Formats: sequence, C-alpha cells, structure tokens
Amino acid sequence: MTEAASQSLPLHHVQWRSSTSPWLIAAAVMSATFMEVLDTTVVNVSLPHIAGNLSAGTEEATWVLTSYLVANAIVLPATGWLSSYFGRKRFLMTCIIIFTLASALCGAATSLPMLIFARILQGIGGGALQPISQAILLESFPPRKRGVAMAVFGLGVVVAPIIGPTLGGWITDNYSWRWVFYINLPIGIAAVALVESFIQDPPYLSHGRSRTIDYIGFGLLAIWVGALQIMLDKGQQEDWLESPFIRTLLVIAALGLVAFVIWELMVEHPIVHLKILKNRNFATGTALITIVGVVLYGSIALLPLFLQQLLGYSALDSGLAISPRGVGSLCMMLMIGRLIGVIDARLLVTFGFGLLGIATLQFAHLSMVIAPTNIVWPNVFSGVALACIFVPLTTLTMGTLPNHELGNATGLFNLMRNLGGSMGIALVTTLLSRGAQIHQVGLVAHLTPYDYAYQQRLAQITSGLAPKIGELAASQQAQAGVYGEALRQAVLQSYVDDFRLMAVMCLLCIPALLLFQRPVHAPLPGAAH
Repeated sequence: MTEAASQSLPLHHVQWRSSTSPWLIAAAVMSATFMEVLDTTVVNVSLPHIAGNLSAGTEEATWVLTSYLVANAIVLPATGWLSSYFGRKRFLMTCIIIFTLASALCGAATSLPMLIFARILQGIGGGALQPISQAILLESFPPRKRGVAMAVFGLGVVVAPIIGPTLGGWITDNYSWRWVFYINLPIGIAAVALVESFIQDPPYLSHGRSRTIDYIGFGLLAIWVGALQIMLDKGQQEDWLESPFIRTLLVIAALGLVAFVIWELMVEHPIVHLKILKNRNFATGTALITIVGVVLYGSIALLPLFLQQLLGYSALDSGLAISPRGVGSLCMMLMIGRLIGVIDARLLVTFGFGLLGIATLQFAHLSMVIAPTNIVWPNVFSGVALACIFVPLTTLTMGTLPNHELGNATGLFNLMRNLGGSMGIALVTTLLSRGAQIHQVGLVAHLTPYDYAYQQRLAQITSGLAPKIGELAASQQAQAGVYGEALRQAVLQSYVDDFRLMAVMCLLCIPALLLFQRPVHAPLPGAAH
C-alpha cells in the first residue's frame, strides 16, 4: 500500500504495532494485573482476623470484600471510554498508583470505616487494570500470536484467584493481615516503572478521543452495577426476597439497567458502546465467560467450606488442597498459546468445557472418608480445563473485532466474568443452605422408632457406651450422635448437588460453541499488502 493511500485511511483502521518488544509489554502490564486479581481473593481468609483486630462483627467485615467488588465492577465497563478520554498509558499508570496507595492505606487502617474507604479507592484503581492489560496484549501481539498473549494474561486472571487464599492464609498466620495489603507496595512501584518505560499509546486513541463526558451514563452504570453487586453479596445473609432491603436493591438494579441500556443506545458519545454486542463472536463469548466465572468462583467458594466444615481442615490446609488447580492451569497455559496456532480454538474450548464438567462431576462423589488425592486430581484437571477454555475463548471472542474496539470489549468481557463470579458464589451458597435443609428433612424422617435400621444402629451405639457411662446417658449420646451424623450427611448431599449443577452448566455450554465464527487472521484494511 502506498504512503498516500495509508494516510487517507482512518487511524483506527491502521494495523499499529508498538516499537517495544511484546514480551516487555507483557511483563509491564501483567505485573499490575496479577497484583490486582490476587487481591480479589487473598483477603478472604483474613476476614476473621480483620474483624477481631478492628472490633467489628463478621457480617460487618464482609463489606471489606463487597466495597472493593462494587467499585471494581463500576469501573470495568467504562475502561475503554476512560482510556480514550485520558490516554491509555496515563490512565493505566494513574490506576496503578491509586491501587498501590490505597493498599498502603488499607494496611494502615485503624478502623473498619477507614478500611472500607481504602478498599473503595483500591477497587476504583484496580477495576481498569484487567481490561487495559488485556487490550494492550491483544494489540501488541500480531493476530496469529494472540493465543500466546492470552496465555500470558490467563496466568494472572486464572491462577491468581486460586493461589490467593493459600497465600493470604500463610501471610495472616505468620505475620499479620496488614501485610496482605503491604505486599502490593513494591509490586506497584515496579509496575509503574515498567509501564512508563515500555507502554505506548496507539494513534487511534488520541485521534478518536472524545471530550464529552457521559455523566448520566456513568451515573446509571454505577447505580445498577452497585445495586446488583450488593444484592448478590448480601442476598443469602438477608434471606433474599424475604428482605425489603434486597427487594429494593433488585428494583434499583433492574430499573437502572433498563435506563442505562436505553441511554447508552441513544447518546452520541456513550461511556459503554453496547452496539459491540451485535458482533456474534463477542456476544457468544461474553455469555460463556459469565458461565466460566460462575463455575470458577463457585467451586473456589465451595471447596474450602467443605474441607473446613466437614473434614476439619485448617484454612491453610484447605488452601493447599485447592492450589493444585493453579498448578494445572500454569502448566497448560505454557502450552495452550502454541496449540491455538495448530488446533481450531473452538475444539480446544469444547475439550476444556468437557474436561471441566467431568472434573467438577468428580467432586459430586465426595464423602466423609475421602483421601487427599480425591481433591487434588480433580483440581489439577479443572486447572487444565480452565486454561483450555480461557485462552482460546478470549481469542475467539476478540478475534473478529477491530483494534479500536478492544478497550471497550475487554471492559465488558471482564465485567461479565466478575459478575458471573459474584452470581456463582451467591448461587452455590444459597443452594448449599437451602439444600441442606431439604436433605435434613428427608434424613430426619427416618429417625423414628418405626425405622428398623435406625433402631438397630441406636442399639449398637448404646450397648457400646453403656458400660462406660450408664444406660440412660448412653442412650442420649447415641441419639445425639446419630442425629449429628444425619445433619452432616444432609450438608454433604447439598455440596454434591451444587457440584452436579456446575458440571451440567459446563456441559451445556458446548453446543453454544457452534455459534462462533473462526477468526480470519488476515491483515486489516490499511495494513501493508
């Protein structure tokens, strides 16, 4: 293509490439992203220590998590517009600085309100790090190597949430909960230096920069996302729709979402370009990544509870039992980027969802007498499956979009993954509680004088205890022991139901993959012939 012809094309059509090595760019953006994603889960196991140290109740301490997630979720879909308005490099550096300073403020907090305020600031700074990093990586690597770029990104967003609880438990047990936040300081300083040295803004960002601020759109976004996130986080504690508070949040979220969609489709310079959902690959991939978020965060929430409540594991031991999932993801991420260039990405995602469904189904065979390997191996296979899903799914989802849409697309994509995680945690905890009650009713119905198996078991326990504590005390302890075991079995069955549901969700995603079009890795208009 001649120089004159290239100059006549719109800047967003030019296939721009940074002069810096893509691997240096990857190191710069992933240092900040890994820090931010890790921080979404590393604090969870420290909540009891935070509550005790700041003289707060456990329910009050959960706002340490909720405040971060709400602020994070509000910023995510607006990332593309904010990057265009302020300049992506400047906006990324500002976000890292805000996140790092807020981390220091979190560690120095002397009261719960101060900590919650610092976590809101941390969420504001951290919300943009994932989508900006993803957009920069997709843009820095040529189309045929975008699988490699997403493998690098996947190391942060898939592996970090898995090792977060283990790392948080170790730091809290050996040092203090404050160091969960202080460890971000050196990483944040290094990330700012790397971004300053290696990241460049593409020309189409400054060319298409809008000076019109969509205040109404941003306000509506904050209202519906914030209300939805708080509803999902507090729903089970408040007994869902039995609570006027939750009903009010539901109405606010629904009306806010409708108003937001209408406004963004009408306004000339929307903060979120919803019309991008007309792209079939992007719409399909966004729906599927929401399911991935449900299964990933749902299982991460369930397994530690199962290990600690029913098997008596410590917080650190339960984290260690789950960490092999990170090992599986890490090993597969190192290979998956190259496999995308050889195998159709749609086949890799199909394999990933199938393997994740089978691995999750293995957790449906849990019992009170399992060996550690019954937890370790399904976790390893789940990690492999997540790597096979996340990297090629992201490549397929973004593969048919022009570069100038990547910032907006990655914001929506990451928002839906995070909302999927919130919905997954809310779903599994609710079903766990309600399912345990249902199974308890069914099991207790057999604890009657007319049930032969129950009476026989009661007689065996009573006869064994009677010589030691007497007939009456033995009878009472036997009844209490059998009833307690029935309650534990009811809870166990509820865990099994949850894992079966998530396995079915994974398998049902496979037919949706037929909707994907295979990206054509051809030069965009304006690239050299």
